[in-house]
Amino acid sequence: MTPEQLPTVYGLRASGNCYKLQLLLDMLGRPYRWIETDSTRGATRTPEFLALNPNGKVPLLVLPDGRRLAESNAILCYLADGTPYLPADAWERARTLQWMFFEQYSHEPYVAVARFVRRWLPEDHPRQAEIPRLIEGGEHALRVMEGHLAQEPWFSGGAFGIADIALFAYTHCAADGGFELSRWPHVLAWLDRVRAQPGFTPMAA
Repeated sequence: MTPEQLPTVYGLRASGNCYKLQLLLDMLGRPYRWIETDSTRGATRTPEFLALNPNGKVPLLVLPDGRRLAESNAILCYLADGTPYLPADAWERARTLQWMFFEQYSHEPYVAVARFVRRWLPEDHPRQAEIPRLIEGGEHALRVMEGHLAQEPWFSGGAFGIADIALFAYTHCAADGGFELSRWPHVLAWLDRVRAQPGFTPMAA
């Protein structure tokens, strides 16, 4: 199979949202082509990329027939459809989606943004002042996760699946944003369970 016959992911490997797709594809054992696209250096603002995704963001999935899909969790749902990583049962699927919406609205805006500010912006950048608020919001999300994991081992409707992948992506590197994960023992145990899954690959440094 030539590269042109493979699904293509435009992504930044150090991004949690992009890592989600790498992790699922590797766990599924599906071949794909990865085009490293550094959004921190303007690669998503070129005319060529904006022609593919007018929103100017990665990840972006491009199928061999030219169809394109953006937004990391939507791509996860597409790739996982018909596999054990997305439940067929309507209730369990809805529970999975519940946690994926939680990841995008209650977790990622704090945990991922704190990581971005601390890792990619200069120490004297005005956005460094956001860190206390981001830590507060992220700790609330981690508290919610800790409570769930005290009762159940996974977030994807009773078994490991794409909600776990979505939440793992930025939780496992939350220390980059200033979060102390040792405060959340159930979260730490869950991170280890994810790392033990067949086909697991770590995020690029």
